[in-house]
Amino acid sequence: MADTILLNKELISGFEPQRPEDGHKNTFGTALICAGSEFMTGAAVMATGAALRSGAGLVKVFSEDKTLDTVRVTEPCALLAARPDTTSALLRKASELCKTSDSVLIGCGIPSDYKDLEALVTRFLEKAKAVILDAGALTYKPDALSRIKEKLKEREVPAVITPHIGEFARLTGIDKSEVTENAEELAVKFASENNCVTVLKSAKTVIATPDGQLYVNDLANSGLAKGGSGDVLAGLIAGFLAQGMEPYKAACSAVYIHSKAGEAAACEVGTRSMLPSDLAVYLPGAYLDAGWGLDDD
Repeated sequence: MADTILLNKELISGFEPQRPEDGHKNTFGTALICAGSEFMTGAAVMATGAALRSGAGLVKVFSEDKTLDTVRVTEPCALLAARPDTTSALLRKASELCKTSDSVLIGCGIPSDYKDLEALVTRFLEKAKAVILDAGALTYKPDALSRIKEKLKEREVPAVITPHIGEFARLTGIDKSEVTENAEELAVKFASENNCVTVLKSAKTVIATPDGQLYVNDLANSGLAKGGSGDVLAGLIAGFLAQGMEPYKAACSAVYIHSKAGEAAACEVGTRSMLPSDLAVYLPGAYLDAGWGLDDD
């Protein structure tokens, strides 16, 4: 395993995507957010909001009707695309959307027993330029996981996966206590064996790359230990990937900036009271903390 690299401003400042003054919305990429379900509409809202605030030119939400209704009200800058009910129509639509998207996030707020989940994840792994698998996309079904891992290995551009400790334990079949104790080694092993950037989320989040590199974020904050924080992180990664960032740079940048926004929120309202939905307010300051946009007038 290569030396461990600590995420800090000096590192992340060098990852900032270019933002030419003569650019337009297509210059800065399109992020597709396949997220949300009838009883978890908020996951799509938070992922979409983060992607919109990442600097991406366009953000499109691919979801069921109730989620789209919620996004339409809360994030009016997003574009909307309805998920068809039949599997064949769903996969055709997914393929069409991949042609006009620079990154695809799937999983936030989608139940892991959604009937077409494996087919949809597989289609995106096959067709999308850049992919993030989060939450429900990290299905609990062992046979499906085995097939999805094979698709990960086949990708030319590594996908990003964002499991928490429990999801990673399911992915690997390893007990949660062992994952917690050996998070760094296990993340590197999984990333290398499955050709993906692994963002293993915990109080100390680690990012492992397919070539064995390990990045560690030690900005622990109990205020981020709330449902929805991961959706914001996944949306940021999707937005950064849409702007052409390499997967490991997008993942490292999002983890650091997400933590800095959380740090600012904790200082303002406290770790007990802060909510994942508060993080968007603190992203501008977090970008400055990361050394991004310091030359902007």
